[in-house]
Amino acid sequence: MNDLRNSLRSGSANSARRAHPAGESDAAVRHAEVGEAHAGQRIDNYLIRVLKGVPRSHVYRLIRDGQVRVNGARCDNTLRLALGDRVRIPPVRVATQTDLQPRPLADSELSIVLEDEWLVVIDKPAGMAVHGGSGIAFGAIERLRAARPDAPMLELVHRLDRETSGLLMFAKKRSTLTALHAAWGDGSVKKRYTALALGSIAKGRQVVDAALRKYVGRDGERRVSVDPNGQRAVTIVLPQRIGERASLVTAELQTGRTHQIRVHLAHLGHPILGDPRYGDFAANREWARAGLRRMFLHAGELRFVHPGTNRTVVLAAPLPADLAAVVQDVFNPPSTQAPPQTGPAARPNDIPVIR
Repeated sequence: MNDLRNSLRSGSANSARRAHPAGESDAAVRHAEVGEAHAGQRIDNYLIRVLKGVPRSHVYRLIRDGQVRVNGARCDNTLRLALGDRVRIPPVRVATQTDLQPRPLADSELSIVLEDEWLVVIDKPAGMAVHGGSGIAFGAIERLRAARPDAPMLELVHRLDRETSGLLMFAKKRSTLTALHAAWGDGSVKKRYTALALGSIAKGRQVVDAALRKYVGRDGERRVSVDPNGQRAVTIVLPQRIGERASLVTAELQTGRTHQIRVHLAHLGHPILGDPRYGDFAANREWARAGLRRMFLHAGELRFVHPGTNRTVVLAAPLPADLAAVVQDVFNPPSTQAPPQTGPAARPNDIPVIR
């Protein structure tokens, strides 16, 4: 058994040397006690933060190889840590600070909508990933931590696609993260997005109740499709402006599945303009020539009960200038006209259901 353990350790070290260039520093075995800030966190996410500069794939390999131990026992990547747990962190080679240093979010990029002792909400620009991975060294969470080096904890509460702009929430306390995850799960957090969909959408509110299944395409990319054997997904679609070429809609999420709005609008026959995965590619090229350079999807409103104050909070982020300019061009409203407002929450009994 000792020989096997040593072999695993040696193999992991060799793979780490292959993964990292020269000029890196060795780390020794560490034993860390889980404090309040990390109680309830998954072991893989804990290690990804502790082992800065180590690729996610290598972190998962360390767990699979049994080099990571919790209270002396092997674990898998789904284990959630408890207060007082002892974690064995194996020796790995990590890049030095000068080699891999996330650039702090600048004030112009940060665009804070709300910050208090419990959470931070920013208006994320399009093109910024929420976290590193898949060829992206650092995302919003890593750069926010770099901008707040003294913060004891900063964790993503939810995610947005890289090309989706809008409201993105981070927790500053473990209790906040747990409470908001529970609220996300039971549907008490209300999320509204603005999208520009291809063609003339039907008038009136619609409920799209179509289950979604995740899979990996031939190109290796993660994709989602409507499938009765998938997870239930419900989106309320509220048209705001309907034109011959495109329709401006508000999409209210009742569930939070991957790529839900994008797939549901495509299912209706009105894909989001600029969507490179589920959109109409010929139309996307035409709209790109007309000035739409990215997917027209913006997370514009969040409504939730604040876990620290127990008060209802409603946050809004206006359409970015590039998307507002497209709306101006498509619908040509007077310059003094106020931006479209979303309607009241839909009542499912009054709304046609699309399955």
